[in-house]
Amino acid sequence: MIDIWILALVLSIAVVSAIISIRIGITVAIIEIVLGMLVGNALGIQGSDYEWLTFLASLGSIVLTFLAGAEIDPDALKRNWKASLGIGILSFLAPFLGAWLFSLFILNWTWSASLICGVALSTTSVAVVYVVLTETGIGKTETGKIILSACFITDLGTAIALSLLFTAPNIYFILLIVGLVLCTLFLPKAFKWLFARVKSKNGELEVKVILLAVILLGAIAQTSGIHAILPAYILGLLLARVLEGNRDVLVKMKIIALAFLTPFFFISAGTNVSLLAVVTGIGLVTMLFLVKVAWKFVGVLPLSRKYIQGNAIYTTLLMSTGLTFGTIAAQYGLSSGIINTDQFSVLVMTVLLTAIIPTVIAQRYYSPMRKR
Repeated sequence: MIDIWILALVLSIAVVSAIISIRIGITVAIIEIVLGMLVGNALGIQGSDYEWLTFLASLGSIVLTFLAGAEIDPDALKRNWKASLGIGILSFLAPFLGAWLFSLFILNWTWSASLICGVALSTTSVAVVYVVLTETGIGKTETGKIILSACFITDLGTAIALSLLFTAPNIYFILLIVGLVLCTLFLPKAFKWLFARVKSKNGELEVKVILLAVILLGAIAQTSGIHAILPAYILGLLLARVLEGNRDVLVKMKIIALAFLTPFFFISAGTNVSLLAVVTGIGLVTMLFLVKVAWKFVGVLPLSRKYIQGNAIYTTLLMSTGLTFGTIAAQYGLSSGIINTDQFSVLVMTVLLTAIIPTVIAQRYYSPMRKR
């Protein structure tokens, strides 16, 4: 199919997804994944077959992750550091160990393949969680702030695990560390100075400079073997206080991401799932899904009851989601020859199911908005 028609198809799915989301009250990201899966399989279309679609999807995930970091309240992070750190660490560690040991001893996967499984199923989807919290307004509440902060800790653990277990240190990794240190020391003040001088001016210079910083650090990260969303997340957190005082810039970034870029990410993810592979491996997918969610509950629910109380199950369900980092870990395992195509399909489908099922249950039955 000609690329322009693929573009029109993706945008059509995005529009229909938004309409369905409004009508049934489920976050648009989930609808986009499901419709992408159905349409992709019906028409024989895979997002990975189109370089421009893969590029836009990757860019969408990076910008969305930056925004998730920017929405983290530094004061709330300091105020709730015990909750955020405890929930975040156990949200990573419990499913990582559970999935690793299950795939190693029960499924008889190799040592390295089991580690990939553990990393892929340890994640929390910042993309899904951020969209859910933003759409519902829960992100502005104390519960939402703790969840976003805990997501940061979880995915930081996932990224570090993938890097330490499978990526050899190189000069670009050192450059990334140096770049992040320099950003921590100088970037907030530099952006505050810039925003004060170009506010209300033509050209949208603030947005362009932010995108440049995100992409530049992402390029260094990818060259070093680390995905670009990790520095994007950290950069968002570093600029959170500055952007809080310049909400118009943050609104412009949200419009770019939520209205245009992120639909490519979610829809493309759906099209890459083979329903045939899912049907043939449904038993294994179900087992791995239950392993991840069960260990998320083991790790997250007790601390959530301690620190969040009335919204403990809602928090645990959102922390059980997965998408970006899980898919990245599976893709790394496949491209490195650590896992085969069948294992890859099973892992990706498991990750996608964790993006959909816990989110739907959380929104339908445990959302704080339903209690008001």
